[in-house]
This record gives sequence, C-alpha cells and structure tokens, in this order.
Amino acid sequence: MFCFLLLFYFTVMRLTKPTLFTNIPVTCEEKDLPGDLFNQLMRDDPSTVNGAEVLMLGEMLTLPQNFGNIFLGETFSSYISVHNDSNQVVKDILVKADLQTSSQRLNLSASNAAVAELKPDCCIDDVIHHEVKEIGTHILVCAVSYTTQAGEKMYFRKFFKFQVLKPLDVKTKFYNAETDEVFLEAQIQNMTTSPMFMEKVSLEPSIMYNVTELNSVSQAGECVSTFGSRAYLQPMDTRQYLYCLKPKNEFAEKAGIIKGVTVIGKLDIVWKTNLGERGRLQTSQLQRMAPGYGDVRLSLEAIPDTVNLEEPFHITCKITNCSSERTMDLVLEMCNTNSIHWCGISGRQLGKLHPSSSLCLALTLLSSVQGLIWVLLTYKLTDTFLKRTYEYDDIAQVCVVSSAIKVES
Repeated sequence: MFCFLLLFYFTVMRLTKPTLFTNIPVTCEEKDLPGDLFNQLMRDDPSTVNGAEVLMLGEMLTLPQNFGNIFLGETFSSYISVHNDSNQVVKDILVKADLQTSSQRLNLSASNAAVAELKPDCCIDDVIHHEVKEIGTHILVCAVSYTTQAGEKMYFRKFFKFQVLKPLDVKTKFYNAETDEVFLEAQIQNMTTSPMFMEKVSLEPSIMYNVTELNSVSQAGECVSTFGSRAYLQPMDTRQYLYCLKPKNEFAEKAGIIKGVTVIGKLDIVWKTNLGERGRLQTSQLQRMAPGYGDVRLSLEAIPDTVNLEEPFHITCKITNCSSERTMDLVLEMCNTNSIHWCGISGRQLGKLHPSSSLCLALTLLSSVQGLIWVLLTYKLTDTFLKRTYEYDDIAQVCVVSSAIKVES
C-alpha cells in the first residue's frame, strides 16, 4: 500500500482465502499459584475449540496479514484500486497491470480502455487473475496515466515482486515389459507446509497408447482407492501412483513404430489446500528410454501359470522383424534342457518375415522337474539370408506340480 503525493492514492492487495486463527495456550498445573485460572480463561475465549483449548486449534477466521506464499499451478488474484485523493477532476485515466516473468510479460488488466474522468474522492477498481505457470521471480507492474485539468499528461508506476515456489516434486520411473506394455511409477511429494487434498492424479497418454490406472482395488464389487477414503498428502510426504500403458492395436502390429516410441504422455495433477484453494499442475511430455530389441525380437504371448509334471503344455511366442529395411528367412531350432523338453520338430522353416512384421507360433513343451522353474529352452533363430543366428533363453517362469494335484483353471 502506498500513496502518490499529488493526486492519487494507489492500493494493491492480494486476494486470498482467510486462515484459521491459532491461539497460544497458557496453562499450568492445578497445584500452582494460579490454579485453574488460566484454563478457565481459555475455556471462556471464543476463539478456542470447546474441549480442545490446549491444542492451538482455533475456530475463528483471520484475514491474511502478509502477501503469503504462491505456488506453481495456483491462481494469483489481486485487487487494484486507484483513488483520487485531490480536489481536482482528472481525465483520461488508464490503469494497466502487467506481470513480468523471466520469459514473458503478460497484460492482466480487465480492460484497456481509458476512463473519461475521475472526480475527487472517487476510485477505479480492478481485479486481476492469473494462473501461475512458471517458477521463480515474478514482478507485478502497475501503471497509471492521466491528464490534469491544466492539460498536463502524468504517468507513474509501481513494482511488486514475489516468488513462485514449487508445490510438488514429481519423479517418474519406467518399466518396459516384454509384451510392449510400459509401466509408469510416479512419485509425488508435497513440498508445501500444509496438507493437500489430491483431487485428481491422472495420466494423459500419447496417441499410440491406452492407459490403465493401477491405483485402486475391487472390494465387494466396488472400486476402492489404494490410498484410502481420504486422499490427503501431508507436508513432505510422498505417494506412489502406478499406470500401465498398452499400445493401441493399429500401432502394436507395427513393430518398427513402437520400438522407437519414447514419448509416453503427461501427468495431470489437481489438488486443494487450506480452505479449498485449487491448484493444477501438468508435467511436460514424459519420455522413456526406448528398449533395444536388435534385428529380431522374441516375446511371449501366452503361457499357463501352472502345469502338471510330465504332461505337455502349450505356449504362444511372437517373432518380430524389427528391421525396417530387409526381409528375413528364419529357421527355428529348439534345444532341450534338464528340466524342459521340446515336443515337436526342431529346425522348422518359418518362411520369409517382412520388415516390421511379426508371426505367432504355438509351441508344445514338457517339464520333467517339479517346482517353480524357468522355461530355459534355448531358442535359436537363424536368418538364412545373412547366415546370422539369434539366441534367446529365460523366456518365462512356470509352476510345475505333481499330476496328482488338480490344477485349477
């Protein structure tokens, strides 16, 4: 708040919600000299909560006493008032409010039209709003221009500097599955000094993926959040959110496209603080390290969880030509191990596989060892064109039980 000595009284105030009044309890033991005097005074104090006088928890609201903290994603609101403190009528008054950041200058004035005249003891009021999207120093520049009765043009301006802080710390981890699925773990930490109500945390996938949220469980036919019914995040606490991204059918068939995809999507976070102030934060496009599959990729499409000892079982494999230029002529060879045996003809001709194309194979295996074992068969794919051999092992795990035990489907 400040004054322009000649004609104007210029006021700028930030608009924000009130806060709960916090009382400072003063108490003592009953055997001390004051006895129950302090406790009785606190019980009579209208600002304290009945039954919780000594908890520093008030039930009255107080207006903000300072500018307060502004966090990224919140809406900055301010009230601007220009008052004619003189006994003269001034004309052509133009009030302008700009917000200067490290990268841009924004005009926040509701109207750019000049007021024809301003009589003594009258004022011009304006309320500005801006969703803060940058961290760091911000400067609110308020300028007033007008014309005096003598025809002299006058101009003055004032600067208000404030800092925009980071409310959340977001860290991400990616896990690439063999089935082209991508799992995203997002760790969100509350960097403010007050609890947050996490209204929404969602992932907006890129055009090539569909997303499934893995942050809820089914209980009694209802979907219940894994974080409980109250989604509050205390100061400096961290919460993990998990998402599964699956490539869309039209892109899953094109191995060359999915192979090089690094852009996954962006997180959209909405929260509320204090008395309902809303904040929103969108991350930039999240990028992962694209997995390297080489020229040929072998992935597992289907395998049973549990099989019977010494009884054949079936798996389905998918072979993909990851090359974008050349066609391959592949031959599949299978090698037995001590625990897993191949049932069928080794050295099968798979035929020609065009660039970025794939084919599925149904294979039959048999286990001679009981327990949780790896499918340790060595798969050899030979490209007869280049005489190049590709080997794969440790494809998946399967639980082998005695045939006397009934396997539930």
